[in-house]
Amino acid sequence: MTEIRRPGPLRWLAYAFGAGLPARNRDWVLHDVTCRTWALRHFGRAAVQLAPFAVALYVVIPGESWVRAMAVIGGLLIGFFYSFAYLNESAEHRAMKAGWPQGHAALVRSEATADDRSAAQARYDERWR
Repeated sequence: MTEIRRPGPLRWLAYAFGAGLPARNRDWVLHDVTCRTWALRHFGRAAVQLAPFAVALYVVIPGESWVRAMAVIGGLLIGFFYSFAYLNESAEHRAMKAGWPQGHAALVRSEATADDRSAAQARYDERWR
C-alpha cells in the first residue's frame, strides 16, 4: 500500500479553491473524497471558499450590523445549498483531476458502505415482504 501524503497548508488552501494537487497527493485526494467524513470535508472546503466573500459583504453592505449579518447569513445558506446540491459531482471532479478514472470515487464509497446497505435491505425485506 502506498503512503498517503497530505498537502501542505498552502497547497490545501489552493485545493479548496479548486486547484489541482501534485501527483504525490493523488492517494490523499481519493481519501479526501471517499473517507467516512467526506461530506464534512466538503463542508469545510465550502466554508473556506465562502468565508472571504462573507467577510467582504459584511464590510461593504451599508446599514445596521444585524441587517448586514442577516444578509451574509442568507448568502452563506444559499452558497452551502448549491455546494451540497453538487456534492457528488464535486467529489468526482476532484478525483478525476487527481488522475482517477471517472466514477472511481463513487465506486470506492459504494464498496465501503455495501455491507451496511445490504443489512438495511435485509431488514426492509424482512419487515415489509
